[in-house]
Amino acid sequence: MNKLYPLKFTPIFKDKIWGGQKINTKLGLNYGNLPNCGEAWVLSGVAGNQTRVSNGFLAGNDLNEILEIYMDELVGEHAFEMHGNEFPILIKFIDANDNLSIQVHPGDELAAIRGVGSGKSEMWYVLDADPGAELITGFNRKVSREEYLECLHHNNLPEILNVEKVEAGDTFFIPAGRVHALGPGILLAEIQQTSDTTYRIYDWDRMDGAGKPRELHTELALDAIDFNFYNSYRTHYTKSKNKTVPLIDSPHFTTQLLDFREPIRKDYGNLDSFVLLICVKGNAQVHYDQGMISLTLGEVVLVPAIMDHIFLLPEPECRLLEVFINPKY
Repeated sequence: MNKLYPLKFTPIFKDKIWGGQKINTKLGLNYGNLPNCGEAWVLSGVAGNQTRVSNGFLAGNDLNEILEIYMDELVGEHAFEMHGNEFPILIKFIDANDNLSIQVHPGDELAAIRGVGSGKSEMWYVLDADPGAELITGFNRKVSREEYLECLHHNNLPEILNVEKVEAGDTFFIPAGRVHALGPGILLAEIQQTSDTTYRIYDWDRMDGAGKPRELHTELALDAIDFNFYNSYRTHYTKSKNKTVPLIDSPHFTTQLLDFREPIRKDYGNLDSFVLLICVKGNAQVHYDQGMISLTLGEVVLVPAIMDHIFLLPEPECRLLEVFINPKY
C-alpha cells in the first residue's frame, strides 16, 4: 500500500438564498454559475457530500474511501476508535450576504436518540466583516421554555437573543444547543462535527424561491435548546506572530491559530491525530519527507496521523487554523 501524504480536496459549493459572491471575490474559489454561493464545503465526509482528493495518487477518491483503506494511519487510533469510518470533522467557508435563519443543533445524546448520527458543535472564525456586521449567539438573559415559545409565537424572538458586533479575527464557539445565526456582511470559516442536522426556529418571515415560507422545526428544536445565559459568548485570545495560539479545545475538535512570517517546524509524532491546516490568509509551502505542496487562501490540507512532522514556509506571510482531535478526551 502506497504511503500517505498531505491531502488537498476539491470543494463542494452550495447555493443558498442568503449567499453572496465573497467565496469567489475574497477567497478566490470558483463556484461556477451558482447565483448565491453561501457555502464552500472544503473538507467533508458527510454522506452524499464527500469531498474528493485533488492531489497525488489518491486524487479522485473521496474522504471516507481513503479512511476505509488507511483507518488509524489517516486519523489516529483514538479518532478511529471513536468515529470508525466516518471522518469526524466538516470544514466550510460561509458567506452571509443576508440574515441566516435562527437555528440550533442537537448534541450527541439527543442526536443518537433521534437516529441522526452525531450532534453538531461548531466554531466560527471571522475572515471578513462589513462595518457594523453582527451575529446572534445565545440568549441575552436566562429564559424559560414558556417565555421562549411566547416570543416565538408573537414573532419577537430576536428581542431575547444575544447580538455581537464582529470584525475579522473574531472567534466564537457554538456548542450544540446554542441558538445562533449570522447577519449580513460576514465571511467566515466554520469548523464543526460531521453532521448536517439543523433545526430552523425563525426565518425572518422569508419566502423561498417558490414564494412559500421555509420549513421551521419548532418542536424538534425545543429539546435541543440551551436556555441558559452566559457572561461571554466570544472566544478571547491574544494575537501573536510566529507562535501557535490556542483558540478552542473541546472533545469534538481542538483549534489553534498560526500567524507566521518565518519558517516553522510542526512536530505531530505524539499527537495521535490527523491535522487540518486551513489557510485563512496568504500562502505557504508544506514540506514533508517525500515532497512539498502549496497551501493557498481558501484551501485545506489534511496531514495524516502517521506523519511525524512537517515544515511550513510562508510566502511571504500566512495565517492558518490548525485543527485536530485531542486524545485527552
